[in-house]
Amino acid sequence: MLYDVRTYTCRAGTIRKHLALYAEHGYAVQSRHLGKPLAYLQTETGNVNSYMHIWVYASAADREARRQALQKDPEWANYLTRSADAGYLISQENRLMTPTAFFQP
Repeated sequence: MLYDVRTYTCRAGTIRKHLALYAEHGYAVQSRHLGKPLAYLQTETGNVNSYMHIWVYASAADREARRQALQKDPEWANYLTRSADAGYLISQENRLMTPTAFFQP
């Protein structure tokens, strides 16, 4: 099991606009290729301009195949263009993680 944990930070005051843009133009196409995320979370305390989502894959090869298919989808390319044009995001951190020996999801 491989967990792709992604944390994004938006410019102050734009997180709601960014998440609305993603909800309308990105979520369906991304979920179609990657499956439903394990979690999609907005920060309640701390940096309230950030959010994270977690995607689950069987392996690194599974992740690579699914993400390659996503990148080839014109609908996803359209979302990426809209997101870049909006300019809401200022940083992104991706971590690939595996479960510890004592945790079995």
